[in-house]
Amino acid sequence: MHPLMLHVACDLGPIRAVTASVTPTPRGCEAEFRLDGHIPGIIVPALAVPERTDNLWQTTCFEIFWQPLGGTFYREFNLSPSGRWAAYDFDSFREGMRDAPVDAMAIACSHDGSALILKASIAADLPAPAQVALNAVVEHAKGGTQYWALAFPPGKPEFHSEANRQLIIER
Repeated sequence: MHPLMLHVACDLGPIRAVTASVTPTPRGCEAEFRLDGHIPGIIVPALAVPERTDNLWQTTCFEIFWQPLGGTFYREFNLSPSGRWAAYDFDSFREGMRDAPVDAMAIACSHDGSALILKASIAADLPAPAQVALNAVVEHAKGGTQYWALAFPPGKPEFHSEANRQLIIER
């Protein structure tokens, strides 16, 4: 598991640590995200029909950005504790956004008062070697949002920045 850092502009809030991992598989990847802290202090989306859904990033969710080394194209996955998900392809930084093809998506989430764990199995074409970002958006129950990532570019939280893609994935 890799520790994610809280963006400098965010208050610490109810979550004290976030860790994440991603492992390539022959069909795509497996990912795991873990929040540690006061889980009742955050918004955890209720279990829902596991389907492609836009705007998941507006509340607590997890993200993977996958970019082939040397390219400008990248793919974004949004994974909600509800079981809903989204996948988008971009030609370059925030340009050419469209739904990305996904063969299968399985999300499992469990939590108690002190931890939330989301595991995802993604079947999609994911080229390697690639540079990958792992991110978390955490909405506080009393207002406010935390942004967590492996790294951030200077300025406001920007998950689409190549600066976030700190992991090199090979098959």
